[in-house]
Amino acid sequence: QLVESGGGLVQAGGSLRLSCVDPGRTFRSYAMGWFRQAPGKEREFVATISWNGGRTYYADSVKGRFTISRDVAANTVALQMNSLKPEDTAVYYCAADNAIAQAMAARPIGEYGKLYWGKGTLVTVSS
Repeated sequence: QLVESGGGLVQAGGSLRLSCVDPGRTFRSYAMGWFRQAPGKEREFVATISWNGGRTYYADSVKGRFTISRDVAANTVALQMNSLKPEDTAVYYCAADNAIAQAMAARPIGEYGKLYWGKGTLVTVSS
């Protein structure tokens, strides 16, 4: 099971740091990532990271503003979000995939059922 934390309300231009814990060490050899779903929209890829943290991939919409990182020993994945915009408002989900991080980033929405998901954490960015 994956457990997210760190969501909240922030003004545009601000920062938030999301964290995802894998308490059972179930996904230590999996690629991990963050996805988000805004109201009325489909879930979308945000960022992924390889099992050892060596490779990262980002959606164009967050590149240069968000940073994904991984602490293998602590079984955690973080998403540092800077320069937040109102359009970043969404529920953010942590996910694990038994595939390489690049493939995880490229999965079509029809394959999201193959991922393992947390319950999500809400991020609201006010203008």
